[in-house]
Amino acid sequence: MTPVRSKVPADAHEWISFKDPDEERTWQFDVTFLTSAWTCIYGQGCQGVLTGPAPELEQGCCSYGAHFTGKKDARTVEKAATQLTPDLWQFHRQGQKGVVKKLADGELATRMVDGACIFLNRPGFEAGAGCALHKSAERQGRSHVELKPEVCWQLPLRREDESSPDGHVTSVIRQWDRQHWGEGGEEFHWWCTEDPAAFIGHEPVYVSMRTELEAMAGKKVYRRLSAYLDERMTPRTKVSLLPHPTARR
Repeated sequence: MTPVRSKVPADAHEWISFKDPDEERTWQFDVTFLTSAWTCIYGQGCQGVLTGPAPELEQGCCSYGAHFTGKKDARTVEKAATQLTPDLWQFHRQGQKGVVKKLADGELATRMVDGACIFLNRPGFEAGAGCALHKSAERQGRSHVELKPEVCWQLPLRREDESSPDGHVTSVIRQWDRQHWGEGGEEFHWWCTEDPAAFIGHEPVYVSMRTELEAMAGKKVYRRLSAYLDERMTPRTKVSLLPHPTARR
């Protein structure tokens, strides 16, 4: 008798859920993405988020600036900007006029210069292309989590919080998809979590992005998550992990 094999939906992801040890909160994590080999390929094949392929521009996901989560996030970046020097930041002179702007909907975002974020050094700049804040963190031996806008250091992770009427919070940490950019995301020629070219890392995302996950969920929650995923990643595990949809394609 031939065994019946279930067909896994093309976009299926595996999840884990557990309660926060200290708060009225339930955590949900995208196991499929966190155990994948995704890695940032900025400057190494990243095609950017414009309407056509533009790897030569080396803009990555910085073409539209960064939207801040609030005033605290903006202040962190404004303070970090005051520590940047002209040798690290191509648009240091323009930055003296301010790095934050208020959008029509009232949200705060980084200023734009020449069609991209003011902090993005362009190809040909002596210090190299890429985020000046990121380069500053590397020079200081600090994590970029301390200096960059939250949306920038979290990508391609995303945290979503939802409160129930009784005050209980459900926090979801998942991969950032096109839909999370709003209507503009559908116009992107390319997005990294959809391309096998970005799934070439040497360690799973929950390991390579440990600092980011600890900042998003706390060290205690991360330890519980990583212990579970460590066990699931061992060769002796009885239940295979679901491969990422991009890898399955």
